[in-house]
Amino acid sequence: MSFSDRVHGLRQPEYTGENRCTPCTVVNLVIAVVVSGLVATVFPPAAVAVFVVSVAAIYLRGYLVPGTPTLTKRYLPDSVLKLFDKYEPPEPPALDDDADIEAFLLDVEAVEECRDGTDLCLTDEFAEAWYGRIESLRDRDDDRDSVAVLFDGLDVDRDRVRIESYGDAYDAYIDDTRVGQWESRAAYLADIAAEAEFRERHPAWERLGFDERTEVLGALRLWLERCPECDGPVTLGEDTVESCCRSIDVIAATCEDCGARVFEAQFSPEAMAAG
Repeated sequence: MSFSDRVHGLRQPEYTGENRCTPCTVVNLVIAVVVSGLVATVFPPAAVAVFVVSVAAIYLRGYLVPGTPTLTKRYLPDSVLKLFDKYEPPEPPALDDDADIEAFLLDVEAVEECRDGTDLCLTDEFAEAWYGRIESLRDRDDDRDSVAVLFDGLDVDRDRVRIESYGDAYDAYIDDTRVGQWESRAAYLADIAAEAEFRERHPAWERLGFDERTEVLGALRLWLERCPECDGPVTLGEDTVESCCRSIDVIAATCEDCGARVFEAQFSPEAMAAG
């Protein structure tokens, strides 16, 4: 085995590169400096070697002290961790907008009162039209052009819109500004299909701004029963998302067959319990 192979074998991709936890790195570098300083008081020549080995371990493995990522998430304040964390869970619609979103969905006859009268359900006619559009989009390869329709009527040149994917997630940009994000292609397909249906159903859709449109589309995904990507069942529940620095509680709708996330929003278990 070559030296480069041995070095590669020591790497931990889950804690290095784009996944590196900056607070973990800082804490472990401080530990490396302190330990090297203590060694220097006893045997100065060894201190340099200790420091070099410590820095190499941090570079290759992401940390020096075993369990640092877990300890960092557990004991550092969330306000500190958020400064370094790249993960940004989608924000749920503002509570004040819930009634407006519900009213719009009722107005376009996308939802109606369920038979038992306790909740709202998709209308059969809208569900059939929505899933039909999803199926027609599923095998197409024009993601940028499809998402650009969300900006129609908003004085945005389609050539300025681009789509980038990160694993399963999709991000939409106007020039270099991120303006939209989807947890998966399944969520993206659901929104683009619903947008086309709303555009045909109600002139009020044209009067909504981009943020209002994405809030309505995101809320509608909570009614998905079949996955837009793999056509399997969708389940709603609580989950914990592990980012490089934090453990984040979310409410999530997930495709059972393929694992695609169609809805995800951060929530507080304490607030849920209090409510």
